[in-house]
Amino acid sequence: MKLYWRRTLVQQYLFQQILNMKKIFGIAVVVLVAASSFTINKQTGIKASIERGQKVYKATCIACHQADGLGVQRLNPPLVKTKWVLGDKKALAKIVLEGLKGGEIEIDGDDFHNPMPPMADQLTDQQIADVLTYVRNSFGNKASAVSIAEVKAARKAKKG
Repeated sequence: MKLYWRRTLVQQYLFQQILNMKKIFGIAVVVLVAASSFTINKQTGIKASIERGQKVYKATCIACHQADGLGVQRLNPPLVKTKWVLGDKKALAKIVLEGLKGGEIEIDGDDFHNPMPPMADQLTDQQIADVLTYVRNSFGNKASAVSIAEVKAARKAKKG
């Protein structure tokens, strides 16, 4: 009887330990799933901005500036390694926000005459920051990201 009683105690102890391990494992799984979904939903940084910006580019900009960013000669300017794209970010954001009448852009002696519609009412500050970050880091370009704060400042200057 004594041996049976000890075995029963050991079995109960082991059973409790297994239950505790299952609880810990379950909690760990929940934490990992929650953390991974949070990371997926809250992508940050330049890589995520470029990915979001590519989607905006394909939906909004590709018809005029083309898939390769080379634009259309004498109509729509290229976005490849130009001072307009790689230079002053506020000026670039202003172009997207306010658009162009046509003829304001000159690159390597070529004037580009097609007007660009203003995007201030069509795109959010986040979308503009993302698409400009995408353009500044695509088509052979390599430049710093455009922040939402920079777009907000350009939008505020437009209103003021």
